[in-house]
Amino acid sequence: MNVKIQAVHFDADGSLLDRVQRKIEKLPSYSKRIVDVNVFLKLDNLAHHIKDKVVEIRVHVPRGDLFVKTCSKTFEASFERAYHSLVTQLKRKKDRQLP
Repeated sequence: MNVKIQAVHFDADGSLLDRVQRKIEKLPSYSKRIVDVNVFLKLDNLAHHIKDKVVEIRVHVPRGDLFVKTCSKTFEASFERAYHSLVTQLKRKKDRQLP
């Protein structure tokens, strides 16, 4: 599983990146077929006033991609919501594949 974490238009601190990395490494316990995981950390700013923190996670699995996008006032909260939504999608996909 290849993991790529990108902070768009800002420098993320090490603790945030470590937290994201640790959580993403747990994803194979929900699906062994994950090929790539891309995490994007973005600032949603309107006219140079930072409004929300946006987290996008794209997971590539055979026969499709899973995508989650969330925003809130902190990256930690955004990531947690996105992660839980992604886990739900992975479980649903796994249940559909079983005969």
